[in-house]
Amino acid sequence: MSFDGTEGGSIPLTAGAALTEEYRKLNPGATKGHFFGKDILQEILNQTGCIGIRMYYGIDEEGNKELVLVGADANEDDMTALVADLSMPCPGVCGNANVFNS
Repeated sequence: MSFDGTEGGSIPLTAGAALTEEYRKLNPGATKGHFFGKDILQEILNQTGCIGIRMYYGIDEEGNKELVLVGADANEDDMTALVADLSMPCPGVCGNANVFNS
């Protein structure tokens, strides 16, 4: 199989809320999410041949959950010339309380 750029899709708000609620129940006090600005996301997507972004889970030196982002091409291969991390974690930077972060 190969990627064509249409992978993934939207889900109803209620489904997303249920998924994140279950995660929060099972992981009280843990990182709930990460924010990446559009500039780094666009920089990844602008790489020649990039048709999407793969997100890897990671743990930093303090034991905190991290996301590591790389572009992916149509052959399902990671594009390793540009690697993103340094997201803004929630809690810390969560915005107003809503169904995803409270």
